Amino acid sequence: METTSCLQLSRSLPEEQGISSAAISSFIDAVETQSLGLHSFMLLRHGYVVSEGWWSPYKSDLPHMLFSLSKSFTSTAIGIAVTDKLITLDNSVISFFPEEAPATITDNLSNMTIRHLLMMGTGHVVDTMDTLHKSADGNWVKAFFSVPVEKQPGTHFLYNTGATYMLSAILQRVTGQTLLEYLEPRLFAPLGIHGATWQSCPRGINTGGFGLSITTEDIAKFGQLYLQKGIWNNQRILPEQWINEATSKHISNGEGDHDWALGYGYQFWRCQHGAYRADGAFGQLCVVLPDQDAVIAITAASNSIQGILNAVWEHLLPNMKDVPLLEEQALAAKLADQLKNLSIDPPQLQRSSFQEDQLNGITYTLDDNQFSLATISISFNNDEAEVTLITKLGEKNVIRLGRGQWLESFALILEPFMNRIMSSFTWTAEDQLKLSLLFVEMPFLITLDINILENMLILKQRINVNMGPLEFDDIIGRIQ
Repeated sequence: METTSCLQLSRSLPEEQGISSAAISSFIDAVETQSLGLHSFMLLRHGYVVSEGWWSPYKSDLPHMLFSLSKSFTSTAIGIAVTDKLITLDNSVISFFPEEAPATITDNLSNMTIRHLLMMGTGHVVDTMDTLHKSADGNWVKAFFSVPVEKQPGTHFLYNTGATYMLSAILQRVTGQTLLEYLEPRLFAPLGIHGATWQSCPRGINTGGFGLSITTEDIAKFGQLYLQKGIWNNQRILPEQWINEATSKHISNGEGDHDWALGYGYQFWRCQHGAYRADGAFGQLCVVLPDQDAVIAITAASNSIQGILNAVWEHLLPNMKDVPLLEEQALAAKLADQLKNLSIDPPQLQRSSFQEDQLNGITYTLDDNQFSLATISISFNNDEAEVTLITKLGEKNVIRLGRGQWLESFALILEPFMNRIMSSFTWTAEDQLKLSLLFVEMPFLITLDINILENMLILKQRINVNMGPLEFDDIIGRIQ
């Protein structure tokens, strides 16, 4: 295995690193045919990027929300803190927060250690995250301790995002720095990862189990660091012993031979074929294949992570050879063209409607709704439209939309940060307008279907992927 030795990853032709362009083409075809919702894809072999692509308007320089892939970075921070002898894995969780301890400390809670947080073996039978979110005073640590620990720690696997938050809280308690601040000089700077952001709880502790945003290449670098057993640019970032331990099975997490039942490490999932992965909701993936000396980084808006992994196992893994291959120029040209033309196309149905003149600049007052929106107005100007949304608190968001093409806006529609949105509009009938809002630093695509009636409109909202519902109650708007 060659060791990557620069801040940016080196590029190589796939055949030079023992994988054919045809195999990568077939992988792209498969994820497209199965509508697996990829936003980006990067394949590393022997330390080189041999293929990469972004589904426009997603771009290589934009960060992407990682969801639970963040957990593996939190685990890495714990590994560094253990190496620095700031903590041990056998420290009890409650010992770091005596002032937040419940009045009665059960044996199971007393026996819960950092190791149990890492392996998702806390002894809880429900994910604590819901309780954390609902805590009225924003004290997530206290809320975590309020959830009963019904089983002996270490004996029962339960995917528990609140457990990862506690790792972040412990790290901040011990170091006086947030997780992001702690990782900046120790992991991100050495790897050349710039501009990382991480969401925080109401009390300023990074969420740990979710909330990190970085680019696809940053994800790939993280995987390559693990593949290289902790060495980067001839510098040891992590002990090899920690990497071996973190990526080994520590607890059983189900039955079967699929990729959700092969064991869980320290915030890493074991996979088929001797691989392991960092994994986030809707298809944020960093897959490390030690036997093939390969790393795959993916961002997506998918409802089938297993489908994505199956495409990797079927099309990429068996075609990784031990020796360089002869390049077939026609196949290489086909792949290059395929990667260049990856896109998420905005709907283009009926180009225009007589309703544009009637609708132009009219403000509609919205009935009470779960999004606390007060008014909506739409104006049209040639091949652009502008939607103005005002909340009940008077907050104003203006979104520009292209006619059958994407236009960029910045608005605070989805918390917690200002959103970069690529938006488009099209008519689906004379009295039906479709607005598409693609959040290109997140997996989300919000679609607003507006049915225009005399003196009123009906707004239907859908989202492509979500932890909750995909469709929402209709909102009625009336002309002021």
